[in-house]
Amino acid sequence: MDFSTGFGKIGNPHHICAINTAEMNTPTLFSQRSPLTAALLLCAVALSACGTVQRGVPAGETVSDGFHSGSGATETSHSLSSVQSELYSAHEQWEGTPYLLGGSSSRGVDCSSFMQIVFDRHFGVDLPRNTRHQMQEGVGVRRRSLQPGDLVFFRTGRRDLHVGVVVEGNRFLHASVSSGVMLSGLDENYWASRFLAARRVFL
Repeated sequence: MDFSTGFGKIGNPHHICAINTAEMNTPTLFSQRSPLTAALLLCAVALSACGTVQRGVPAGETVSDGFHSGSGATETSHSLSSVQSELYSAHEQWEGTPYLLGGSSSRGVDCSSFMQIVFDRHFGVDLPRNTRHQMQEGVGVRRRSLQPGDLVFFRTGRRDLHVGVVVEGNRFLHASVSSGVMLSGLDENYWASRFLAARRVFL
C-alpha cells in the first residue's frame, strides 16, 4: 500500500519512515483521515526520530557502542618475532634453574610449572598447572607445522609426561630433569623418539 499522501513511502533505504514535512504543517492533518490512517501517521512520526537503519553491516554481525564487530572475534595476536624474543628473554632469566618436582621459583621449578610461569608473565596466558591438563589447551598442531610459542609434549616414561615450548625451528625451552631450565633440540634422538603431541594456545 502506498502511503505517500500524508507521509513518504515506507522502504526508504536509510530510514524506516520518511515524513512529508510540508503536509505536517497542515492543520487538517488528522481530521481529514480515518482513525487507521491517523494512527499510522502517528507511528511514522515517532519512528522518524529513531528509526534510522544501520548501513554497511553484513548479515549475522552486530553493531555495539558504535564499533563494528563480528560474531567470531579473534584472540589477541602475537607476532612470531615477538614470541621468539619473549622466550629467549625467559631463557636468559631462568637458565640453569634446577629442576624441582612441585617447584615454582628460581630455587627450583618443574616442567609444567615453568610453562605456566612463562606463559603468564610473557604472554598473559593462563595455563593449568598440570602437564596433562596443559595438553588439553588450545588446538592440536602437526609436528611439521610447529611455530614459536607452541607447546610440545613428550612421553618420558610409562606414566610420565614432559612439556616445553618451541622457541624457533627445532629448538624448545623447558625445565629438564637432568639439567634444569635449558634449550634443547626436537631433532635430538632422545626427544625425537619421545615426542607425543603439540598444542597451539594462542595465535
